[in-house]
Amino acid sequence: MLVSYEWLSQYVDLEGISPEDIAEELNRTGIEVEVIYTRDPGVSGVIIGEVMSVERHPEADRLNVCLVNVGKGQVLQIVCGAKNVAAGQRVPVALVGAKLPGGLHIKKAKLRGVESNGMICSAQELGFPEKVLMKEQTEGILVLEPDAPIGIDIKEFLGMNDQVIELQLTPNRSDCLGMIGVAYEVAAIFDRELRLPMTQDMPLQYEAPINVYIESEEDCPFYAAQVVHDIKVGPSPQWMQNRLISAGIRPINNIVDITNYVMLETGQPLHAFDYNRVQGGQIIVRRALSGEQIVTLDGVTRTCDDQMLLITDGEQPLALAGVMGGESSEVTDETVTILLESAFFDPQMVRQTSRKVGLRSEASARFEKGVDPEGILPALARAVQLLCQIAGGAVASEAIVKKVGDVEEMVINLRHERLVNLLGVQVDPEEVLDIFRRLQFPTEVTDEGYAVQIPTRRPDITIEVDLIEEVARLYGYDRIPTTLPWGQQPPGGLTEEQKARRVIRHTLMDLGLHEVLTYSLTSTALEQEVASLFAVENHVSLAMPMSAEHAVLRSNLLPHLIEAASYNHRHGNERVQIFELAHVYLPGHADETLPEERLVLGGLLTGKQPAGIWKEQPLPAGDFYKAKGILDALFARLGVVDVEYQAVAPHGFHPGRTAQILIGGEVAGLLGELHPQLAKKHDLSRPVAFQLDVERLFAAIEGPLVYQPIPRVPAVTRDLAVVVDEAVPVGLLEEGIWQAGGELVESVVLFDVFAGEQIGVGKKNVAFSLAYRAADRTLTDEEVSKVHERVICHLEETFGAKLR
Repeated sequence: MLVSYEWLSQYVDLEGISPEDIAEELNRTGIEVEVIYTRDPGVSGVIIGEVMSVERHPEADRLNVCLVNVGKGQVLQIVCGAKNVAAGQRVPVALVGAKLPGGLHIKKAKLRGVESNGMICSAQELGFPEKVLMKEQTEGILVLEPDAPIGIDIKEFLGMNDQVIELQLTPNRSDCLGMIGVAYEVAAIFDRELRLPMTQDMPLQYEAPINVYIESEEDCPFYAAQVVHDIKVGPSPQWMQNRLISAGIRPINNIVDITNYVMLETGQPLHAFDYNRVQGGQIIVRRALSGEQIVTLDGVTRTCDDQMLLITDGEQPLALAGVMGGESSEVTDETVTILLESAFFDPQMVRQTSRKVGLRSEASARFEKGVDPEGILPALARAVQLLCQIAGGAVASEAIVKKVGDVEEMVINLRHERLVNLLGVQVDPEEVLDIFRRLQFPTEVTDEGYAVQIPTRRPDITIEVDLIEEVARLYGYDRIPTTLPWGQQPPGGLTEEQKARRVIRHTLMDLGLHEVLTYSLTSTALEQEVASLFAVENHVSLAMPMSAEHAVLRSNLLPHLIEAASYNHRHGNERVQIFELAHVYLPGHADETLPEERLVLGGLLTGKQPAGIWKEQPLPAGDFYKAKGILDALFARLGVVDVEYQAVAPHGFHPGRTAQILIGGEVAGLLGELHPQLAKKHDLSRPVAFQLDVERLFAAIEGPLVYQPIPRVPAVTRDLAVVVDEAVPVGLLEEGIWQAGGELVESVVLFDVFAGEQIGVGKKNVAFSLAYRAADRTLTDEEVSKVHERVICHLEETFGAKLR
C-alpha cells in the first residue's frame, strides 16, 4: 500500500508530524514501513508556461520556434521538436539553469541558428515513470490543464513535492488498504482528530430503470448499484491524477479515475458499466457455467468454471466478479450513462478465481481479504458525488440495494486482570479507555473490565487477546519491561528418536556420505522409474500443481537422489555419495483425509573412488558390498541386531545384485545396484542405492549401547574352509558357526568365496576366519579344538559341507 503524505493530511492534521515520524510510529505499532520516497526525482527551475505562438523553424522541418509566456510579463523564445506543440497550450518550461533528472542542465543554445532560452518538457523528462502515464502523455511534450496557473513551480502543480510511505501490510490488516483506514491508524497513534470526507446526497434528476437479482447469495450477500446520466468522459482534474500517480495507478479518464480514487480512499472497489450496453438495465449475479467465456477489459478471453462468480445482464457476462470488468460493458469516450457497482464478494471465491485465471487486480487484492460491509454504501455515495462534480453527471436512479441478512454487532468483553497478566505491566484503566477512544472503539466499563464494540472496518479483531494486542500497540511495546521467565523450567533435551536421527546423520557423514535435501513434490513418471519400499497404487496428488513435474507427493526418495547424482555427474563431480533422511507420503486409508507420512533413509553411491596410492587403479565409488558395509556400520552404531539380507529383483534394480533388508524377520529396506538401463538413462556409473524404513529401524533399537572393556587375555584364531552347494547362502553358514560355537566364538569373518572346476560343478568354497576367546581365562588348544570340531560337525550335518 502506497500512502501519499499530502493525501493523508486531508484526513488527519499532520502539523508537526513528518513522514519519518509516521513511519517510525507505524513500525512501533506493528505495521511495517518498507520505504519512504519523494516523488521529485531531482527537478528544479521548471515552471508552467503558455505557448503564445508556434512557427516552423526556417532551417529545420522538424523543429518549431515557440514564444512562451512564463509569467511576470516575460516571454521566452524556445525551439521545440515535439509534434504535438500548439499555441494556447499550458506546458512545463525548464528555464535556463534548470536541472532535470539524469543530470541534464538547461543552458542557452542556438539550434540551426535560432536562439533557444529553455526547453518545453515531456513527462519522461520530468522523471515520470511510463507505467503511470496515459498513452498521449508518452508522446511529445506534456500538455497541462487549460487553467493551469502560469509561472508557478511545476512540482507544486504536479504534486512532485509529495512524499510516499510504502506499507508492507500483513494479510490481517485489510483495513489499511484504503487511505481512510490508514488515517484511522495514524489518528489513533498520534491522538489527532480524524476528518472524513463529507458526502452530499445528490438529487434525483432522471429515471433510469435498474433491477438487481442475486442468484448466488452465499457468494454475494451485499450488492448495491446506482445510475448516473449525462456524464462527459474526459481527463480527471490534476489533483486527482496526482493522488492516483502517488499510489502507483495510471490515470485513464475521469470515470475510471473516480472509481480508482474511491477504492484507494475507502478500500472498497467499485466498477462502472456503460448503462446503455447493459441489456434492459438488469444485473444478475450468478455462478458461471462450466466452460463459459468472458472477454475482460485487458482484451483476454477467459474461460470460467462453476466455482466462479459472474455479473451478467441475463444475456451476456459483464464482469468477472471481484476481479475485472468485461469488455462488453466497458466505459468509452461515447458513454453518457453509467451503472455504478459497489458490492461484497466472498473472499475465498475471489482468491480462487484470481488464481485460476492468472489475474490479480487492485480490486481482487482487496476483495480476497474482505471489505468492510458497512463501507459499501458510503463508497457508492462518494463515487456518485464525484461523478456529478467532476464528470458533470446527474443522478438517474436511487441506490438499488440487495442485502442478505444484517451485519451483526460484535462486542468483546475484555478483562482488565487478563490484560495485566498477559502484558506483564500494570496499565491504568483510564489509559485503556483512552486507547479505545483513540481507536474509535465504543467502550463501556463492566465489573471485570470493558465491553468493547468492534467496528466492521477491523475484521482482524475477533477475540479478547486481539483487544489486548491493540492496547499493547498503542500503549507502546517499548514501555513494557523485559522480564525473564519464572517458575520451574524442565531441562531441555533430545527425545530418543531425535538422538537416533543424529546418530544416523553423523554415522553416514563419518563414512564419507553427503546429506542432501530434495523436493517433496515430484511426478508420477519419475516415481515409476524405480521400486519403492511401499506398495503405492495411487499417489497423493496436488489439487492445483504448479507444473506436471511437481504434481504429486513423493512416496520414494530414490528418484530425486538419482536426479541429484546425475546433476553432479554432468557438472564434473565424478564421485557421488549422498543420503537423505526425509518423509515420504502414502495415501491414507479410506476413512482418512490426510496422507500417511513415513520417515525414510535413502542413499546412493556412484562414480569412481580416487586412487590413494601411486599407479593404483581407481575403484568404483558404487559397490553393493561397500553400501552393505555402510549399512552394517550404521546398524552396529544404533545397536540394531538380527539383520538379514535376502536376494530380490524389484523394478528398477539389477536382478542379480539386489537384496531386501529384514530386521527381526520383517522387511525394512532395499539395497542394490540400479538396473543398467536406468543407470544409462541418467548417465551414471554402476549406481548402488538403498532405502530404509526408519520407523522400523527405530523399533529395532534395543536401548543404549553397552561398551565392553578391552579383553585382557589373547584370542585364538582358526581358519575354516568348507565346500558347499552354490545355492547355500553364506549368511546361513555364518549363522551356523555362531550357533555351534556358542559363547566362546568372538568373531566370524568371511575372507574368501571361490567356485571353479577344481571345486566341482555346482559347488563353492567358502573360507572364514574365526576368533575364539573367553572373558576370564586364556583358552587352551584342547578347548579351542573341541569347539572348532563342533562347528565343523554342525556345518557337515546341517549344510552337507565338506572340510577342505
